[in-house]
Amino acid sequence: MAWNEPGKPGQDPWGNSGNNGGGNRKPNRGGDDDLTKLLKKAAEKLNGGGSSGGIGGIGGTAIFAVIVVVWLLSGIYIVDPAERGVVTRFGAYVDETKAGPHWHLPYPIENVTIVNVDQIRTAEIGYRSDVRNRAGNVPNESLMLTKDENIVDLKIAVQYQVRSANQYLFETADPDPTLRMVVESALREVVGQSRMDFVLTEGRNEVVARVQELAQERLDAYTTGLLITSVNLQDAQPPEQVQAAFADVVKAREDRERLINEAEAYSNEILPIARGKAARQLEEASAYHDQVIAQAKGESSRFTSIVSEYKKAPEVTRNRLYIDAVSNVLGSTSKIYVGSSDANNLLYLPLDKMVGSQQMRIQPNMDTTAAQTQSSNSSSTNTTSKPTSNIRDYLRNRELR
Repeated sequence: MAWNEPGKPGQDPWGNSGNNGGGNRKPNRGGDDDLTKLLKKAAEKLNGGGSSGGIGGIGGTAIFAVIVVVWLLSGIYIVDPAERGVVTRFGAYVDETKAGPHWHLPYPIENVTIVNVDQIRTAEIGYRSDVRNRAGNVPNESLMLTKDENIVDLKIAVQYQVRSANQYLFETADPDPTLRMVVESALREVVGQSRMDFVLTEGRNEVVARVQELAQERLDAYTTGLLITSVNLQDAQPPEQVQAAFADVVKAREDRERLINEAEAYSNEILPIARGKAARQLEEASAYHDQVIAQAKGESSRFTSIVSEYKKAPEVTRNRLYIDAVSNVLGSTSKIYVGSSDANNLLYLPLDKMVGSQQMRIQPNMDTTAAQTQSSNSSSTNTTSKPTSNIRDYLRNRELR
């Protein structure tokens, strides 16, 4: 027989005694009564324990509404023009907002992280600056091996900014340290492919450009959301232990460059002068050439005219040629002695008194210019023209007698 068989009082498992021969009633659960009691107690505490239940209920509802409004208002946020707001819902990326006022579901449903994308950040490789802007060397970053197996000490400063706030926050765990390691790796790769002289002298700009390009490619591959704006080479020199020897090499190189520049300057100075002298001599030679040709043509034309005159009057022309020849021979002297058939004494003609001052003898100078030679010849002709004409007149009168 079952322990809870109907009709037997005291054997109801819910503790209900039989009534009118054990009636069919639903069991009474004490748990529901306890929950109701707890809710009533909470309402009483919320209402401040007032005796007026209706007024207390209205006040609790108002407070609850204020709390809800404040909670909703906590989702309002403002993004500055230089910033980006990254909205996450339960930790997962939802949206990226730009400048202006925005609203999101309040915490703990959604959250907003503000990222400054216009801020210029700096990473120092090979050194560290303190608050007083004093640089301290970091040898494990600055010492690098070159292609020709030399060691150089390099220090660079990298300036960068956030290009993608989403990638900066979620794609890479530590984007800023990652950038430092990427730039250092790129610098070591570029230096390892270059010679020491190239890195320390004329190749500085090329090294910096290659480092920036290579580092940016790797940052994009790692989706760090960072953009390198500039790479500045702060210092490039050999290690401290060999700086004295390297300074001597640099000084010798500078002396060589100085001597080359001085030689080029002297060459640029002397060549125009030599070219000018050569051009002047060519012009003088051309002028002498033209002068000789013109003189030869004049002599030829004069001889032709004399021949034609000689054919017309041979005797007269012969005497005239004789007189001209004697005039040319005696034209350079200031004294002439003339013999006479009537007397034994020689006739002395004081031509020096007739001409005036003493005559100057002109000797050709091979080093003078053609223009000076022509001027000297003309002056000599002018000087001797007067005695020549006197001699010619005298001889002509004598011949006529």
